[in-house]
Amino acid sequence: MLDLKYLRNNKDHVIKLLKVKNFSLEESISDLFNFDDERKINQQKTDQLLSESKKIAKSIGEYYKSGRENIANDLKLSVSDLKVKIKKLNTEKEELEKKIINILLEIPNVPHISVPVGSSENDNKIIKESGKIPSLDKGAKPHWELIKDYKLIDFELGNLITGSGFPVYTSKGAKLQRALISYFLDKNIEAGYQEFLPPHIVNRDSGFGTGQLPKFEEDLYKISNDDLFLIPTAEVPITNLFRNKILNELPVKCTSYTPCFRREAGSYGKEVRGLNRLHQFDKVEIVQIENPENSYNVLQEMVNHVSTILDELELPYRILKLCGGDLGFSAALTFDFEVYSAAQKRWLEVSSVSNFESYQANRLKLRFRDQSGSISLCHTLNGSALALPRVYAAILENNQTKNSIKLPKVLYKYTGFESL
Repeated sequence: MLDLKYLRNNKDHVIKLLKVKNFSLEESISDLFNFDDERKINQQKTDQLLSESKKIAKSIGEYYKSGRENIANDLKLSVSDLKVKIKKLNTEKEELEKKIINILLEIPNVPHISVPVGSSENDNKIIKESGKIPSLDKGAKPHWELIKDYKLIDFELGNLITGSGFPVYTSKGAKLQRALISYFLDKNIEAGYQEFLPPHIVNRDSGFGTGQLPKFEEDLYKISNDDLFLIPTAEVPITNLFRNKILNELPVKCTSYTPCFRREAGSYGKEVRGLNRLHQFDKVEIVQIENPENSYNVLQEMVNHVSTILDELELPYRILKLCGGDLGFSAALTFDFEVYSAAQKRWLEVSSVSNFESYQANRLKLRFRDQSGSISLCHTLNGSALALPRVYAAILENNQTKNSIKLPKVLYKYTGFESL
């Protein structure tokens, strides 16, 4: 959530940059300022009435002491009238504050000045391509056929237990999944991230803190009776570990493996087939809390870290800088990683690495104290390192031969086998 004072001081700049995200919010921001002006006037009136009431209340006792009860009783009636007026003003103030918050919640984060202009993923800017795209033998299969041939994942069983989009990993398929999770966590820990294993269910305050609520409530799985939500990513519980805190030391670096749950409305075809889109999937996340002065250097470090993992997995990949139209609601700048699926002949997204600047921190009341003792909002960043389904799919497809699937060397010590 943007800071109201920041919006006032940078109105034209904010409106200009929000248009990069394809948001035209001049009218909403104007309404926001009007409501805030009304709130300030309301507060002035309230303060005046409270001061007047306090003075009268003090004099009532003196009139009683001096025996002038009639005057004291009249003043008591005046105080009662003032209390009614104050109560009315407080009600009006609450309504104004609700209007202000509702508008603020509809304003996305301001994109970084480097975000490319564009309306969709077709306008994202490729900034790096790495690795060699494999040339597969004739008759090479997509992963949804390979997992049946090698008995790695059972989608029909998952459909029986839960429904579409909830796979069951079996035997060596489960071992490969666990190997990837362990490898990702080890890489992150080596890079200085502290591992956490958080709850997989969060409350409404947590969803609000990182920006999923209230705007994207329909995309989440909800436990209605308790007003709780299954997490869409470890970003939510991990970042909320620091809600309402003032940190004395930065950076804070966290990593976590969790299952993730998303009620994505899927279309049909190969784009969502097999592991390409799931309602439950595993992901290892990295989260950093940083000093605003250093957050964009850290963003590049996080991008480099994810690149190292994909290099070691020997997967061809590319990095894209997201354009304004494809940039997330809470993000200021995002880099997406896509691996190439040789059997499907298409790029598959496996990671997003984002800087949210102070947008989440303002919701979370997450601040830091600098060396001078001054307290300011932190910047928050996160990224997938990595989301497993499409990495898993690309490993199977890109490394298949006629009789086996060879695994990346870096996974040997985790799987205990070199091929399927």
